[in-house]
Amino acid sequence: MRIVIQRVSQASVTINGTCKAQIGKGYMILLGIESNDTSEDIDWLVKKIIGLRVFDDEQGIMNLDIKTIDGEILLISQFTLFASCKKGNRPSWLRAAPHNISIPLYNQFAERLTQALGKSIATGEFGADMKVALINDGPVTICIDSHNKE
Repeated sequence: MRIVIQRVSQASVTINGTCKAQIGKGYMILLGIESNDTSEDIDWLVKKIIGLRVFDDEQGIMNLDIKTIDGEILLISQFTLFASCKKGNRPSWLRAAPHNISIPLYNQFAERLTQALGKSIATGEFGADMKVALINDGPVTICIDSHNKE
């Protein structure tokens, strides 16, 4: 699994002209899933996300995690995180998991993230044409791959 976390002051996702979800201060997370990903990848990433200390403390130092600041999360499925552009100019999506694998893992990821955060998270709609808007706070953008733990 691969994620891109953006620290935001606000974010939203719109589908067919209707705002499906919006959050205030917290994380907008893009999630890409490969065919060989498992619930172990989910557990490892959720622990990283919840423990990540990228919010400012009283001295302006990135030292606080999302639970400490009572932040929110918007989770968006993003198969294009596994694009390969090695040959030619048209990306290949062969590394991205097919729907029968990725949909259950995406749903499981959202459930475990909700449990770990201690409150509901916002989500997009798997496979939909989504318009994501955000104000990246910092900017702070972090990429984490569960197959590159060291």
